[in-house]
Amino acid sequence: MKYWNLKKINQYAFEKTGIVPRSMNKLFNRFKQELNPNAEVEALEDFKAAKYQTSTSVKYIIFLFVIPILINQVSKIFILDPLINQLWNKKSSSIFLNLSQEERAFAELQRFEEKLHFEILTGKINSLSNDIVQQKMSSKALEIALEYSKESSNAIKNIIADCFSIIIFISILIINKRQFSILKSFINESIYGLSDTAKAFLIILFTDIFVGFHSPHGWEIIIEAILRHFGLPESRDFIFIFISTFPVVLDTIFKYWIFRYLNKISPSAVATYHNMNE
Repeated sequence: MKYWNLKKINQYAFEKTGIVPRSMNKLFNRFKQELNPNAEVEALEDFKAAKYQTSTSVKYIIFLFVIPILINQVSKIFILDPLINQLWNKKSSSIFLNLSQEERAFAELQRFEEKLHFEILTGKINSLSNDIVQQKMSSKALEIALEYSKESSNAIKNIIADCFSIIIFISILIINKRQFSILKSFINESIYGLSDTAKAFLIILFTDIFVGFHSPHGWEIIIEAILRHFGLPESRDFIFIFISTFPVVLDTIFKYWIFRYLNKISPSAVATYHNMNE
């Protein structure tokens, strides 16, 4: 039975898009099944195959993402933390990895100084001598230096640990090709099995979030977080160029997918999408 299930799953996984929409094929297959005297037995076997496909896909998704994350965290805690802290904090005099970190640190120190003088002028705190003000500034500067030194060392750890995770992720994909084909079939069946309204809703939601008129600010936050995660300079020119090009490319790919695949498989969903989008 398991051999039959695998054969059935592989047929689903490598099913090609034909000239006739898949919905029409399913309609003809349903009539054919109803006239088949062995329909109950085949329905039970199809159910077992679908159950096996779902359970295998869920387990593979968990394995595919949990293992790289565990490798990432374990390598940081037990290998990279002691090693990078030893090299960066004790054998390196550097604090910043790039100019963006310096600018943020200097701006933070300047804001602290302005806040301190403002509180003195408004009488919120008692007038302080220049020595005490200088002492407070030195203490704040040391605090900022320690904070950005830690951020720099964490960025180095993130680069190495993420490389480990990517290698593990790709290795899992290469080694478990059969499970990947089952997962691909499961995703395709889940997406194309949705109702036309649900498909149109997801399409509009996806396009509005990632390629809509209000998405540039979200992309800016995401890119800044990624650059800061890896300790890369937060170049405004690069961020603006990325925002002005990548969503356009993504929108083009998405429209091509609608025209090339979804329009053949489910033309009613495309019509519903256009009606909801107008």
